Amino acid sequence: MNSPYNEALGATLIERTKRERIVIVGVTLPGRNDDDTEMGLDELALLIDTAGADEAGRMMQRRDSPDHTWYIGKGKAEELRDLCLAVDADTVVFDNELAPAQQYNLEKLLGRTALDRTAVILDIFAQNAHTLEGKAQVELALLRYRLPRLRRGANAKLSQQRGGVGSRFGSGETKLEVDRRRIMRRISKLESDLRELQHTRDLQRKSRSRSGLAAVTIVGYTNAGKSALLNQLTQAGVLVEDRLFATLDPTTRRLALPGGEPVLLTDTVGFVRRLPHGLVEAFKSTLEVASNADFLVHVVDCAAPDPEGQIAAVREVLVEIDAIQVPDLLVFNKADVAPEVAADLVARHPGSVAVSARTGEHIEMFLRVLADRLRAITAVVELVVPYDRGDVLAAIHREGEVVSTFHDTDGVRVRARLSDASAGRLAEFRVALE
Repeated sequence: MNSPYNEALGATLIERTKRERIVIVGVTLPGRNDDDTEMGLDELALLIDTAGADEAGRMMQRRDSPDHTWYIGKGKAEELRDLCLAVDADTVVFDNELAPAQQYNLEKLLGRTALDRTAVILDIFAQNAHTLEGKAQVELALLRYRLPRLRRGANAKLSQQRGGVGSRFGSGETKLEVDRRRIMRRISKLESDLRELQHTRDLQRKSRSRSGLAAVTIVGYTNAGKSALLNQLTQAGVLVEDRLFATLDPTTRRLALPGGEPVLLTDTVGFVRRLPHGLVEAFKSTLEVASNADFLVHVVDCAAPDPEGQIAAVREVLVEIDAIQVPDLLVFNKADVAPEVAADLVARHPGSVAVSARTGEHIEMFLRVLADRLRAITAVVELVVPYDRGDVLAAIHREGEVVSTFHDTDGVRVRARLSDASAGRLAEFRVALE
């Protein structure tokens, strides 16, 4: 296992002999309250559990601004050191983003690895990447994260003396400049490889576009049930686990709507609050499946502690990837688990639907609403097709929804809802609507 990917991940592929014990830390800054911080720590606890570690304790502090040196201030950092000793913690993880210097100073004071939320999310992505593109994207994000954290000194070896979550984000080796140059060369190579993979993805996307089928992408918070919905609708057989970021690689399947019109339905990586910008950049080509879609199905876990917060977090990411302008349908999943909450959310979001991807409850209603919404954004065009062009008639039926047909003297006059791509390819047969 000496591939550059494995080397970049450090201990990601090393079997852990025990689950790490981690103390998590949250800081309440202006504009947030302690409930927000507590909710953030609850989610961080889920993240470290997904990464393969256990919460050993937690600490919170209110501050007007982060301390420049330790983020929480020296006195609180000393309390944190005592807590780590008391609970026998291996690692400390902050829910806030640590600057490299703050991470270094904390490790020096605590005598153990200090990480932030970004590192944990990168760790999970590293464990779940399976395709060539997925691995390259994760490695790029990992190396960009590690580069400013390379340093000399005794605690440069802290993370490398042990396996676990912290090991792949350690300080780096003592051959500082050599390592820095090596990482920069590797980053350049990965960027080049990803550009080539992006070109291949663009060709595949253009091929799908030429098919004339509407592209519908499922988006949503991680573990909201996106893959379960895809499986319920298409029997795609995508891995479904009750864990964060189980799906990283997009999966596309053909789906026939109630009226018979087919669409391409794609499941993609889940979002999370404060999704690291480095991951958004590294996974840009994967996330473009949302920004290039004709329509989004936004899946929300109505049984989650804060569904509205999840909606807001997903929309923040959609803004960042230039997908917020794509029309969408809110789908509140897990209605079988929280039916009253689901009903309340649907009432607060007119036009939304509540379903259970697990049981299939209300799936037919969802499909009818989706079909109606797609019809509303799909233009009706009129075409006159010569009687000897059965291939064109077949394409219209295959790629769109036929509204009406009339046999005229010069051919079959067809009114149909077609995507822009299909209408463009059939432009020579189009006539003005009468």
